[in-house]
Amino acid sequence: MITGASRGIGLAVAQRLVAEGARVCVTARKAEGLAAAVEQLGGPEVAVSVAGRADDPEHQAEAIATTVGTFGRIDVLVNNTGINPAYGPLTELDEDIARKIMDVNVLAALSWVRRALGAGLGADGPGAVVNIASIAGLTPAPGIAYYGVSKSALIGLTMQLAAELSPTVRVNAVAPAVVKTKFAAALYESNEAEVAKSYPLGRLGEPDDIAAAVAFLASADAAWITGQTLVIDGGIRLTATI
Repeated sequence: MITGASRGIGLAVAQRLVAEGARVCVTARKAEGLAAAVEQLGGPEVAVSVAGRADDPEHQAEAIATTVGTFGRIDVLVNNTGINPAYGPLTELDEDIARKIMDVNVLAALSWVRRALGAGLGADGPGAVVNIASIAGLTPAPGIAYYGVSKSALIGLTMQLAAELSPTVRVNAVAPAVVKTKFAAALYESNEAEVAKSYPLGRLGEPDDIAAAVAFLASADAAWITGQTLVIDGGIRLTATI
């Protein structure tokens, strides 16, 4: 079960998991984008989709039910959906927008986990949850500060759930730096080459970079890893000491 998966990181995660033998249910707001994603993933034999808002309880229930009804079980949940409708200093942040960011980026992630558990995640074998956080949740992020606050909360949620759900369900997160997606375009599209120069590895992230890490954390190869946040940043956090 992968949320926010009609494009970008979510779709790359779905593609990687299907390539490794999984069958997936993908969600996003728009049905047409999901239909195209299902086709890219190989069609209804390996993928189904449910359109809706990630923070809508009815959508969550439908998506989880579709996953179990179609494939017989749920083994992995990837919480990828995130929003950032606010730019600027925290002191000027509209509080209604702040609440919406927390609802989608944090509370919805918890709700998806609770519903997945209710549908059998971890009941018939090891289960895994992977949350898509951000390095904005680990360091100051001017301009997108409250997005960073929400990702800090998601990292905290990851640790707390890992403690509560062990040993049957492992819970981990990944924290990417700037990845070349439509969601992050405002952070790099005006001068990608210049932005890329600030990264020790010389380029921005690609969705496949994140998908590989998510697939690892979801797999048996990570069977002794829980409560961790894997930073995937092209070395950008090293620049403070270079």
